Amino acid sequence: MISISVMALVFGVVFLAELPDKTALAGLVLGTRYRASYVFAGVAAAFAIHVALAVAAGSVLTLLPDRILHALTGVLFLGGAAMLLMQKHDDDGEEIRKPEDQSFWKVSGAGFMLILVAEFGDLTQIMTANLAARYDDPLSVGLGAVLALWAVAGLGILGGKALMKRVPLALITKIAALLMLGLGVWSLYEAVAA
Repeated sequence: MISISVMALVFGVVFLAELPDKTALAGLVLGTRYRASYVFAGVAAAFAIHVALAVAAGSVLTLLPDRILHALTGVLFLGGAAMLLMQKHDDDGEEIRKPEDQSFWKVSGAGFMLILVAEFGDLTQIMTANLAARYDDPLSVGLGAVLALWAVAGLGILGGKALMKRVPLALITKIAALLMLGLGVWSLYEAVAA
C-alpha cells in the first residue's frame, strides 16, 4: 500500500536536495540545446534506475536492528546536511558536447548517460536509500524519490533559468540542509530512545 505522507516527505526532501545539484544544471544545458522531450526521456530513465538501486540498498538496511538502523540513518542524514552546507555554488559546469545526430536515440542517450554516470553515489541516491531504510516502505519512497527527480529534471530542462533567477541557489541548499539536519537529529533521538 502506498503511503501518501511518506511519498510526500520523500518528494520534498529529494526535490530540495536535487535542485542545487550540478545534474539539474546539466539538464538545463541539455534542455536549452536539444528537444526537451528527448532529453527528459533519457534523464527520466537514468533517474528511475538510480532510485531502484537506492531503494534496494535501503531495503537491505532494514534488516539491521532498530537502534543501529536509526543511528546509521541519523549519521547519514547529518553527513548529507554537512555536504550540502559545505557545497560551493559555481555555475560554470562542464561543457556538454552537442551530438551531431539530433535523433531521439542520440539525444536521450546523451541525457541518460550523463545522469547515469553523474548520479552514482550522489547525495540524493544516498538519501533515497536512507529514507527507504528509515520508513521500510520501498514503493512509497521509490515513487516519491523518482517523482521528485523527474520534477527537478523537468524544471531544469524547461524553466531552470527562470527559477534560479527568482530563488537563490544558496537558499534552496540551506532549506534542504535544514530538512536533512532535522531528520538526522530525529533519527539519532530515536536510536537513543529505543
